[in-house]
Amino acid sequence: MKAPDSEKLTLNLGFVDLGRIDLLVRDGFYSNRSDFIRTAIRNQLSTHADVAAKATTRLALELGLRTFTRQDLEAVVAAGEQLEIRVLGLAIIENDVSPELARNAIASLTVLGALHAAPQIKAALADRLT
Repeated sequence: MKAPDSEKLTLNLGFVDLGRIDLLVRDGFYSNRSDFIRTAIRNQLSTHADVAAKATTRLALELGLRTFTRQDLEAVVAAGEQLEIRVLGLAIIENDVSPELARNAIASLTVLGALHAAPQIKAALADRLT
């Protein structure tokens, strides 16, 4: 399974703000609305990079992409253990993982970013999502 490189977001903006963005796009400062929004987000993330880095360390978050395979989770269960997953970025639980295996292997799941998992897996772990 190829990991996605982005997540689609939907947001609501006031008409005046939207008009201002369109003006900047029209005048060539940005190629389109999405370019403006991505640039604004990157600028804010850069401004607060030190705070985010400290929080990542304090909360013991794995940074980036983390994939959990059926084999990974079976090994955890076979060892008589459970995972406490903390990811900042993208967590993927592969499609061949059963809801029962997910519940047996995962004690808690914190994802700041996106979780890609089958709806049955998300439902099975709903009480463990923090």
